[in-house]
Amino acid sequence: MRPRNAPAIVLIAGIVVATAAACFFLDRSFALFSYAHFHHARAPFVALTDLVDLLEVGAVFGLIWAGFIVAGGRRMGPNGLIALRATLALFLAIGVKQLAKYAFGRTWPETWTCGNPSFIRDGAFGFTPFHGGAGWSSFPSGHEAVVCAVAGCLWTLTPQLRPLCVVAVLAVGVGLLGADYHWVSDVLAGGLIGWLIGLFAARLTFEQRA
Repeated sequence: MRPRNAPAIVLIAGIVVATAAACFFLDRSFALFSYAHFHHARAPFVALTDLVDLLEVGAVFGLIWAGFIVAGGRRMGPNGLIALRATLALFLAIGVKQLAKYAFGRTWPETWTCGNPSFIRDGAFGFTPFHGGAGWSSFPSGHEAVVCAVAGCLWTLTPQLRPLCVVAVLAVGVGLLGADYHWVSDVLAGGLIGWLIGLFAARLTFEQRA
């Protein structure tokens, strides 16, 4: 008898395989393509990634709002709990992606900060686990992890928002790749990590005092 979660396991395994395949066969060629075609016209792609900044600002205010409700001894309604879960998913994704970036120690497609080694400028390509430093923190994509964490949570709890979730995830992914901010495999891995965190947050239980 097939387990109930078999489709999810197959999907996760597929993304893991796709991420590994992208590392070997797609990342470098796509980075070169993006640099050649969009380097001097990347502003629209950068703007798409700004969606994550808006989510993070909203999450801060959401957490403050939840704190006032709890401090005031009031109960949060169903929509409030959904917002709280999405907020917690976002902050959890930020923490997990930071640890993952340090663990994998991957260089970036282009040079962005403090003269970091990159593929476009130096031909650098690979992982140096636990190296540390901003120049070795490309994998996984934190932006994609964050947007997918929120999207994964809302996808589960608010089916009516699923089209919006898909648009947000794709928009940020396209922005990251078009701006040459990340490798394709970075985006795939970040998306998977964020989505799993979102599903976890959606299933959390909160006990509220009467």
